[in-house]
Amino acid sequence: MATGPASDNSNGLHRGTGWWGAFVIGLAGTLRVTGIGPFAIQGMGAAAIPVFVATTAAGVVLCLCLAELAAMMPHRTGGLPSYAFETYRDCGPGVARHVGGLSAWCYGLGWFPVAPINMILAARYVVTLFGLPPGEEFTPVGTPIGTNVLVFAVIGLLLMFVPCYFGIRLGAGFATLLGVVSLVPVIALVFLPFFHPSTIHWEYLSAPTPAEPGAGGLAFYAAWVFIISWSVLGIEAAACYIGECRDPHREAKLAMAAAGGVGFFVYAGLPLMLLAVLGANLGADPMTAFLTYTEAVFGAGTWVRWAIGIPIVVALLLSVLNAFMGCGRSLYQAAHDGLLPKFFRHTNRHGSPDSAMAFNLVCSILVVFIASPLEICIFSNMGHLLSVGLALFGYFLCRQRYSHLPRPFRLPGFVRFVARGIGLCLVAIWVYGGYFAADIAVGPGKRWLFFLGLGCILLYLPLHAYRRWEDRRAKPAKAEVPNPC
Repeated sequence: MATGPASDNSNGLHRGTGWWGAFVIGLAGTLRVTGIGPFAIQGMGAAAIPVFVATTAAGVVLCLCLAELAAMMPHRTGGLPSYAFETYRDCGPGVARHVGGLSAWCYGLGWFPVAPINMILAARYVVTLFGLPPGEEFTPVGTPIGTNVLVFAVIGLLLMFVPCYFGIRLGAGFATLLGVVSLVPVIALVFLPFFHPSTIHWEYLSAPTPAEPGAGGLAFYAAWVFIISWSVLGIEAAACYIGECRDPHREAKLAMAAAGGVGFFVYAGLPLMLLAVLGANLGADPMTAFLTYTEAVFGAGTWVRWAIGIPIVVALLLSVLNAFMGCGRSLYQAAHDGLLPKFFRHTNRHGSPDSAMAFNLVCSILVVFIASPLEICIFSNMGHLLSVGLALFGYFLCRQRYSHLPRPFRLPGFVRFVARGIGLCLVAIWVYGGYFAADIAVGPGKRWLFFLGLGCILLYLPLHAYRRWEDRRAKPAKAEVPNPC
């Protein structure tokens, strides 16, 4: 197992940022609370709070495990799937190759749909804020969407691709601007009710049961954990950029500790205060929920609409930025390792994996036509949750078999067993919760989303076979080069 940077193992990307750049771009995972928080409280009521706390605690453990792996392997980029190729090596080259390739492909499936989901929401918010007509509604797949909203979403995706194309330095600078504009108000939302204590109703938290009488049961909670985990576990996104930090050995722990700490505070605190102020009847639209929340504290006013609307739109745009940049680097690293087609290995003159990111852009534009954020979330998390589970098992194997190797950052030994336990739980949620999630959270007749996710995962097989064919075809060509001596 590699333990440090080497010229022959370089990821080929520019080391143009520090822990702060990795952290602010990775805030995309933390700020996804603006989308999933209201949906979860509306569906689970007060029961959402312990679910958020437990799931986010698992996300913090994931961040710390990735910090240790990233500091050991600073030559790798793309976050959690990029370490699978190394951590599974003792299981045999075939296992390491397929786990690494499958993990990268699943991670891409988990993250690229963040772009269309959040751009759909951002387009709807912009239409609402500026009083624009949403356009004539039509139903491209199963959910109606306004033509103007669809056009704004596609244009927004194209515009957000631009800073991604120009490399990590511009991407980190752009993410810093978006992160500050969105994170500060989101954190402020947690504290605002304490300035008007009469708006806080702690009795809403007294019975952690679902909002609807009769709801509950193992399938119900497993389905909602499955949906929540798609957002909450995204706090690991900062790991995608550790390989492009100037001093990954030192900065890995700083970026991931910051990501885990801020992520836990936001995911535990904001849903808690939403519920304490408004109760479970928030309304399905996240912007409506946050607007009602702010008006409950300050009263109605035009400035309130803008003060809450702009940060939410900016938070959504930051997630779009990371969706292109983060999983693009995962696909790039897998291609660099010989696991996925060489197409994903291309970089532009700015040191950015442009082909992988362009692939994400095209897929995102296609997925926009599904139109329903919850539906997209379900088939997307079939990839992300599997990739996270494989990463946690990989961390266990690394600590179990290579505990003697030097580590710039080392967690206590027992954490490997915690990681393995969380990984087992997430795989169970992936199977059981994923199967029921569509019917419970979206509506009857939507279970095809579960199988769509499985089908997308299986696309790894022809992609890997194509890469093997590329490698076989390249070998004779190399042999035909005449010896200059």
